[in-house]
Amino acid sequence: MVLYFFWTVFLFLFTFVIGIIAPLAGVGGGVVFVPLITAFSPFNIDYIRGVGILVALTSALSSVPTTVNRGLASLKVVTPLAIVANITAILGSSFGIMVSNVFPKGKYYIILALGVLLFIVLAVIALSRRVEFPEVKKIDLISKKLDLRGSWYEPSLDEVVEYRSTNLHIALPLFGIIGFIAGMFGLGAGWASVPILNLVMGLPIRVAVSTSMLLISINASAAAWVYISRGAVLSILVVPSILGMTLGSRISAILVLRVRPRTIRMAVIGIMFIAAILNVYKGFIGLYGGG
Repeated sequence: MVLYFFWTVFLFLFTFVIGIIAPLAGVGGGVVFVPLITAFSPFNIDYIRGVGILVALTSALSSVPTTVNRGLASLKVVTPLAIVANITAILGSSFGIMVSNVFPKGKYYIILALGVLLFIVLAVIALSRRVEFPEVKKIDLISKKLDLRGSWYEPSLDEVVEYRSTNLHIALPLFGIIGFIAGMFGLGAGWASVPILNLVMGLPIRVAVSTSMLLISINASAAAWVYISRGAVLSILVVPSILGMTLGSRISAILVLRVRPRTIRMAVIGIMFIAAILNVYKGFIGLYGGG
């Protein structure tokens, strides 16, 4: 009974904090939730991944309505990406459950590789210029035909900012990979979608973050049904986690409209740095520490 109470309170407070910080960086929170809870809790990895997907979905659904109404989340950009990512997320969810039962050590190699990849992406973001307002010089044919552009009022500049997206032909296969990995590990896709939307497709960082959350709300809903149908959802984990994430995300939805683009960029870097360390740590512990 004491243990039940401890985990209920801990998960509520933990996800409440994640709910405030994660949406500012355009991630659902699963990328922090899953590695930490896996490392320090007694729960089975399948249950944790199932909750991780629901945590990411809750975070996105709580913050997306506000950003969509303000024109920050681009439905035009999300639609083709979501179609690809949804299919691969379902495949990744099914494959992840199979791997954990058939080849338990296999997932740690991928977790370790994911952590290394995050460090590389993190370095690219930290060293890149004009990520707040990228300059798109050339539009690919597909993006041009789909007219992937938009505008929003930027309070830090006190003006309406217009943007155009490009490189959709490169982004589509990348989001296919992201969807598979996100479904497999019970993560939201924001850890990778924000850098691709910003650095590859040329979306301003504020738009990339908001669009990432919209994509997570679609992508995670598909992956979540796989875990639910397999019984990989435990009430002691789900209930306090969703409550904490919902309250935190509502606060974050208000903050994301007020903070400066540079602050959002730092939040992205911070979340990705934590996620990279956690993935590398979990990979090494799983392979060489008897995990």
